[in-house]
Amino acid sequence: MSDLRTHAAEIAEQFSDHIDVSEDDVAERLETLVEEYRVPVDEARRSVTNSYLDEAGIERDDISGGGDSQQAQVADIEEDEQWVDLRVKVADLWEPGHESIAQVGLLGDESGTIKFVAFETSDLPELEEGACYALSNVVTDEYEGRYSVKLNRTTTITEIDEEIEVGDDATEVEGALVDMQSGSGLIKRCPEPDCTRVLQNGRCSEHGNVEGEFDLRIKGVVDDGREVHEVIFDRETTEELTGISLEEAKDMAMDALDTEVVADEIRADVLGSYYRVRGPTFGRYLLADEFERLAESPDPEAVLIKARSIA
Repeated sequence: MSDLRTHAAEIAEQFSDHIDVSEDDVAERLETLVEEYRVPVDEARRSVTNSYLDEAGIERDDISGGGDSQQAQVADIEEDEQWVDLRVKVADLWEPGHESIAQVGLLGDESGTIKFVAFETSDLPELEEGACYALSNVVTDEYEGRYSVKLNRTTTITEIDEEIEVGDDATEVEGALVDMQSGSGLIKRCPEPDCTRVLQNGRCSEHGNVEGEFDLRIKGVVDDGREVHEVIFDRETTEELTGISLEEAKDMAMDALDTEVVADEIRADVLGSYYRVRGPTFGRYLLADEFERLAESPDPEAVLIKARSIA
């Protein structure tokens, strides 16, 4: 069975309890997007799935994973829209940023940690910080190489009487910030509560044309003298690093009638400076949870000795 046929079969199975949809019809829609319009397979699958959700008048949480979910560890999650079972400890909880979100926080097992989100519409029991749970039928999500899991209406939550040791999956690099990539500075994200994708020309790859919400970030390149590391600073760490708040960045852009002035200001401040950055690695990106601006460049020999001790 071809990859598109496999995707078609899974989508058809997902909607089998809601609308009359054939595998052939799904395959035809996928083929049109992928072969005629050159849409990436993952994006085509999301688009077709969304179209059937609209036709059925249901939410994504109402559909199953199209097959049995598989037991996984946090570090095993390397694919979007996969249905998995986890045995995890709630490592941290924080205040939801949107009224549609019931809970958001960090789950962990021996292999590392991962963000989770539970929505109000899912009507699930609340997780308690420090408690351990068996979570069945959660769905993975990916954004810019960073994976998370979403608890949905089909998720079952069972508190377990065992202590799960949460592993540390953080990476630390030291070096000069030598470049800022496109997409740094003042950006706009999709406002949908379950989506944080950056808009391209006012368009979200999943939800189409939307009125975006402003955010700050730096997509930087740190050179440690031996290799380069791509590092993402989110809004909080970008504000701390630059001293520029989101509101100040919006005012700067409004005064200049150009959002690029924010990236230019940041670039002039941070490029060429040396940093120690620590955080988890997702895909090719290190996500900065902590950083320290170094007064001078690190001693290359000391860095090499430290790298060898870690290896």
